[in-house]
Amino acid sequence: MSGELSLNINIKEPRWDQGTFMGRAKHFFMVTDPRNVLQSSETLDEARVIVENYRAGTVKPGLTEDELWRAKYIYDSAFHPDTGEKMFVIGRMSAQVPMNMSITGCMLTFYRTTPAVVFWQWVNQSFNAVVNYTNRSGDAPMTVNQLGAAYVSATTGAVVTALGLKSLATRLPPIVSRFVPFAAVAAANCINIPFMRQRELKYGIPVTDENGNRLGESANAAKQAIVQVVVSRIGMAVPAMAIPPVIMNALEKRAFMKRFPILNAPVQVGLVGLCLVFATPLCCALFPQKRSLTKLVSGLEADLQERIRQTSPHTTTVYFNKGL
Repeated sequence: MSGELSLNINIKEPRWDQGTFMGRAKHFFMVTDPRNVLQSSETLDEARVIVENYRAGTVKPGLTEDELWRAKYIYDSAFHPDTGEKMFVIGRMSAQVPMNMSITGCMLTFYRTTPAVVFWQWVNQSFNAVVNYTNRSGDAPMTVNQLGAAYVSATTGAVVTALGLKSLATRLPPIVSRFVPFAAVAAANCINIPFMRQRELKYGIPVTDENGNRLGESANAAKQAIVQVVVSRIGMAVPAMAIPPVIMNALEKRAFMKRFPILNAPVQVGLVGLCLVFATPLCCALFPQKRSLTKLVSGLEADLQERIRQTSPHTTTVYFNKGL
C-alpha cells in the first residue's frame, strides 16, 4: 500500500544527527561510498524517480524507510544538488577513494625523478579541478577564467613546492623525501580551494536563520567556510600520504620486495586506498556541512547586521553551508 511509509520523513537533510561527529561520519561514509560509482544508469534513474516522487507526496508501493534513504544517497551521489544534472563520474564524491588512491599511490611511488614529480602533481591538480568544478555551487557558478586561474595557480604551486622540497630532501634521510608529495598537496589545497571559491570570498555565501530563511550573503562566513574545507582536505591527505611511506620504507628493506620490485606500486596504492576509505569520510565529518557553525550576528558585516536587525530583529545566531 502506498500509505505504508510516512510522508513526514525529511529527506532534504542527512539521515543522522549532524550535530555530532558520529552522525556526520555515518552520513559521509554513505556519501563517499565508492560502490556508488558502479551504479548503472538505470539504478541512478530509478533512485531519482523514488526521491522526486516522495518529495511530491507519492510513495512507491512497498517502499521501506531504509530503501528510501538508500535511494536518496544513490541519488545524491550522482546528481548535482542545485542543477539536478547528472555529474561527471570522476568528479563525484563517491569517486574520491578510487581516484585518489591511484593518483596518490603513484605520487608516493614515483617521486624520485623530476619529470615524475611534475607529471603526477599535474595529474593530481587536474583531478582536483574536475572535482571542484563538478561540485560547484549553483548559486555561484564559475567562469572559464576563474576555473583556469585556479587550475594554473594550484598546479604551479604544487609543482614548485614539490621540486623545492625535493631539492632540499636530497641532503636529508631517504624517509624525509617520501613526504615531499604530501607537502606539495597540502600547499596546492591552500591555493586551489580559495581560488575555486574566490567568488564566495568577494560576494559572500548565503546565511540563514534557524528555520532556513535566507537573511543575506556574508564574505566573513565564506572565509570561515573555506578555512574549514582546507583543513578537511589536508586532513584527508595526512593518513594516505604519511602512513604508507613509513610502511613502504620498512618493506623495501625486506628480501621479497627486493626480489619483486614490481610489487612496489600496487602495494603502495593498496595502502593508500585503505587509508582513504576511512580518512575521506572521517575528515569530511570534522565540520558539519550545513549549519556548520553558529555565528553571532555581531560578527557579520555591518550592512548585513543592519539588514538583519530590520527584517529579523529576534535573530541572534545565523547558519551557513560550508560546502565540501
